[in-house]
Order: sequence, then structure tokens, then C-alpha cells
Amino acid sequence: MTAAVDRDPGLQPERTRLAWRRTTLSATVVALLAGRQALHSGASPAALVAVALTAVAWLGLLAVAHLRVRRMGVARPEPLAPRGALAAALCTVAFAVFAVAMLF
Repeated sequence: MTAAVDRDPGLQPERTRLAWRRTTLSATVVALLAGRQALHSGASPAALVAVALTAVAWLGLLAVAHLRVRRMGVARPEPLAPRGALAAALCTVAFAVFAVAMLF
């Protein structure tokens, strides 16, 4: 028997969907904490710009995750496209850059 026949199509896509949901939940917490930090620390213009850009990065990550979760609904989902992986990676790096920008 080949690996394609032995594979249970329900488990791996479900784990991947759950991982994307955890990732978006974590990103939501990061974005909310960034907004809270900016508002409680005096709301300088640089901090407000960083919070706005964090919100944009959060929306980008949310869009990539939503598309990926929808595509995981089939028995043999296609791999994540390089464009989607790049977008998710850039959003993650943007979170880190904006966090550092909020400190200054």
C-alpha cells in the first residue's frame, strides 16, 4: 500500500486548521496589547503609527490564515503557496519591528 492510501485525510488538515487558529489568536492578543501599551504610555505619534501598522499586519495575517483554513477543508489540500507563506512571514516580522518601534 502506498502512503496516499494509508493516510488519514482528516487528522493533518485538522491540526493545521487548529494551528492557524492559534496563530491568529496569538496575533490578536499581540495587536490588542500593542494598542493598550500605546494608549497607556502617552500615545506618542510614533506609537500610534506603530499601532496602526500592527493592525494592518494583523489584518494581513488574518486574511492569509482565513484563506488557508478554508482551503484545508478538502481531503487532500494543496500546500501553502509561497506567496501566502511570504505574507505570513512578513506579517510576523512586522509585529516584531513595530513592537521595537513602540519602545522608542
